[in-house]
Order: sequence, then C-alpha cells, then structure tokens
Amino acid sequence: MHVVNIVFTVPVGAEGLDRIESVGSNVSVLDASAMLTLSGGAPVEPEDASVKSCLDAMLADAEIIHGFIPGNIMARAPKLKWINAPSAGVDRFLVPDIVTGPVILTNSRGIHHVQMGEMAFEMILMLAKKAPFFFRMKERREWRRVVPDILRGKTLAVLGLGAIGTEVARLGKAFGMRVVALDVREARPDEGVDALFPPPALKEVLSQGDYVVVTLPLTGRTRNLIGREELLAMKRTAFLVNIARGGIVDEDALEAALTEERIGGAALDVFAHEPLPAESRLWDLPNVIISPHVAGIRQDYAVLALDLFCENLKRYLGGQEMANVVDKKRGY
Repeated sequence: MHVVNIVFTVPVGAEGLDRIESVGSNVSVLDASAMLTLSGGAPVEPEDASVKSCLDAMLADAEIIHGFIPGNIMARAPKLKWINAPSAGVDRFLVPDIVTGPVILTNSRGIHHVQMGEMAFEMILMLAKKAPFFFRMKERREWRRVVPDILRGKTLAVLGLGAIGTEVARLGKAFGMRVVALDVREARPDEGVDALFPPPALKEVLSQGDYVVVTLPLTGRTRNLIGREELLAMKRTAFLVNIARGGIVDEDALEAALTEERIGGAALDVFAHEPLPAESRLWDLPNVIISPHVAGIRQDYAVLALDLFCENLKRYLGGQEMANVVDKKRGY
C-alpha cells in the first residue's frame, strides 16, 4: 500500500494530527513545526545540525506539505506533489521551481473575509472618528474637542474584489457608503458595488475614494502598484487602508505623501519588511495607524484551516478535483 507522507511545518496539535491521519488509512503525518520558526512570515531554518538533519529526512519523504516551506524545497523534497499554504496569500511560495514544476499549490482562501472585513472597518472608523487624536490627547491628559467624521455618503474604494474585498464592500454599503471597486474580472455578478473598474482605471478609482482599502494579492503585476503618481491621484483628505500585502504599496512614496499631507492618513496592517523596522518614520507619523499583520488572524483560525486541508486531502486521496488550487502563473 502506498503511504502518503504529510509534513506539517505549522502547529496543528495532537488532535489535529490524529484527525488528519483518520482521513485515510494510508496517511502518515510528520510534525516539523517545532523545527522551524517564523520571522516576517518566512520560516527560519534550525541552527542545530542534528535538528536540521531530522528536518531534511522528513522533507525527503514528503508527498504533501501543509505550512510554510523552507528554502530550496524541491531539491530537499523530491517526492513532493502538493503544497498547502495555511494563508490566502501565496507570494512567498512562488519560487521558480514551484511555479514551473508540477507540484500542486493550494491556499486557505475563504476563511479570512470575516475578520479582515471587520479589521478594515475598525481602521476606517478609527480614522473617521479621530481615534489617534483622542489616544494622544489621553496620554497628555488634555481635553480638546475635534469633530468626528461620518461614513454615510462617503465613497469607499476597494482594490480587489475577492472574498475579502467583497466583504469590505458589503460592510461599506451597510454604513451607507458609495462603493467603487477595481478588479481584474470585469464581468461579475452584482457584488454590492456602485461602479466596477478594470485595472487600467486605477487612478480613476483612487481619485474617487474617501477611504481606499487594498485587498489585492501580491503578484508581479501588483508589486509597488501604488506609488507616488497613484497617491497623488487620491484626494488630499483620503485615507489608505492596507490589509493585503505591504509590497503592493511603495512605502517610500507613502511615507512622503503622509509627511507632506498629500493624503489624509493611512492604516497599515502589512509592510514590505516585517517586523516594521524601529527606525521607520511610519511609527512617528500622527496620521498613521499601525497593526502587526494581524488582520487575517482569529482564535479558531487553525481549526478552520485544518477543515479546509482535510477536505482537500479527501479529494487528493480520491483523485478528485481539489479546491483552492492556485494559478501559479497569475499568483492567486
């Protein structure tokens, strides 16, 4: 009987490992999560030679990997047929050997839209209601009144209408906002948006938004998509909210736009380099809200991701079409 060896590089717990093994009698699970640590979303190799040797032995027999992948993966895992990313974004997985090779890449899309939609609107409301100002006022024990803004009647611009962007758009309509969106798929059913634009109309979409929310995947086409010219296209009173990937926004250009008050402010959950370096001027700007790449996290995230993986594992073992297969050329 052919044994399907599955290596986990993210922790799922003893119950999770048992659950995976119960999917098929020929499934063997190896837990490598304690051998790797994450830094800025990338796995860090073990320094101990014996631990690294043990990891290499696991990878050598791996047919499936669930989790983040260590470097030089195809040479270290010659039997690898399927990688399941525990995240929705897969930019860190798209190394040349994977993109050009036959390995199937799936992601965990479909379990992020609720928490990320809420996070986007937490940030939007904080910006609209002047929360950063009030936090600073409290620290100084000052009593100063400013007028909070309202969202009703404002324009929400959503860049990317996947599951997350669609949820952001839905919440925008619930707040009585006009919603415009940018998406590569122009012919779509009603997504609760007032106007839908193709990618070449990026500046037009940016010019309309009072609040611009980035929910695009990071690909070769979207890297540094929002630079100096795009930021100049925004209203001077507009706010940029990025819950997608830091590399989509040119941070030097954003820092300049914020410093010179060419836009109203920004709320950023993601950055080009994570953790955000202590010397970054973004920390000091009063019109910026920063969170440490937590928009996609929720308390039951590991359970939801495992549900997706087990369902796809059943399909894989049964030779059925798998869900959430990534187009490696397009990057999502």
